[in-house]
Amino acid sequence: MAMADLPTILEQGHATLQTWISVVLLLTPFAYLVLSQRSKSVGGRSDKGEAGSHATGSLQILIHPIKSCKGISVPEAKYTLEGLDNDRRWCIIRADNNAVVTARDVAKMVLINPRIIPDSSSSEGGWLEVSFPKESGCEAFSVPLNPTEEVLQDWRNLDISLWGKDDIEGYVCQTNTGRSPSEILSEYMGLPVHLAVKGSRLRICQPTQRFPDLDAPSYFQDGYPLMLLSEESVAAMQERVRGMVGMQGVEETWSSDTLQVERFRPNIVVKGAGAPFFEDILTEFTVDSHHEGVEKASPIIQLVSKCTRCMLPNVHPETGVRDKAVPLKVLMKHRRGLDPARPSLSCMGCNGILTGNGVVKVGDWIHVRKMGFV
Repeated sequence: MAMADLPTILEQGHATLQTWISVVLLLTPFAYLVLSQRSKSVGGRSDKGEAGSHATGSLQILIHPIKSCKGISVPEAKYTLEGLDNDRRWCIIRADNNAVVTARDVAKMVLINPRIIPDSSSSEGGWLEVSFPKESGCEAFSVPLNPTEEVLQDWRNLDISLWGKDDIEGYVCQTNTGRSPSEILSEYMGLPVHLAVKGSRLRICQPTQRFPDLDAPSYFQDGYPLMLLSEESVAAMQERVRGMVGMQGVEETWSSDTLQVERFRPNIVVKGAGAPFFEDILTEFTVDSHHEGVEKASPIIQLVSKCTRCMLPNVHPETGVRDKAVPLKVLMKHRRGLDPARPSLSCMGCNGILTGNGVVKVGDWIHVRKMGFV
């Protein structure tokens, strides 16, 4: 063997090792679950993940009315094909180019506090109230929850850009009293911005390798209408964080600090699967109040891709401070290479699409219909 061939051989060996690591990471939860079900029944034909089996109850339901702002834990949420009601229906956009601004750009966005105030007597269904940290000096404001066509005629209609595509219809929100949302948000953000609500024109999700003909709609989510994450996955990642204290910039405080699930901004957080990263191998499920699977009790939810991760989860949801290492560097070490479409990125949680309208409640059961590799 010539010495000149050595770098090529080493590079190929590294690529092979990375592939095997990815395969092991994918198979671990599957193997654990299959073995555990021999001694623990989870209902139906659970050893194969067939229809009627169930794995867990939903622990928490989170909606994020304004993209990248504070999330709200709710006891239940209606959903349509576009996602959970009021989840990411609004976003903050730059005034100069209509591009969506996120906490990747302005970390303190996570401290903006949206609140849904229903009002059945109002033609607009209620209000979205938006408030700010007291020390910011910015006053709260409210905008209509479901602005009527008459109201929308007075609001500026525009095409909003997200991930380089300016194909999302939106309207610049206005109020009838006080300073406009644009003025208040621009002061808080430190740059000229608007609050925008999504228009009625459908925004279609990007296809995936498993779903090349995907035509599901969404609001202002990064990619897909729903994101699922398990409590066990977050706990496992916290242990990996503690195992890296003192390495790659992971500070000593992480020996005791908690990795909050809110950092990952999921919609449904589940527990009781018996192993971390169960969502990696769950491809179809339903959610309803029945302990045992009931045919057609609720619409099927399909998981269509891994949720690849950026720096946003590094932002503390309660302080708005971005950590220099956690969790992204830990994810890159332990959860990289799991998405075949983007093998250089790390993953945590899985993206899903909805096949009908329904309601999900805290305490509902997750009924497994199909298992495989998302």
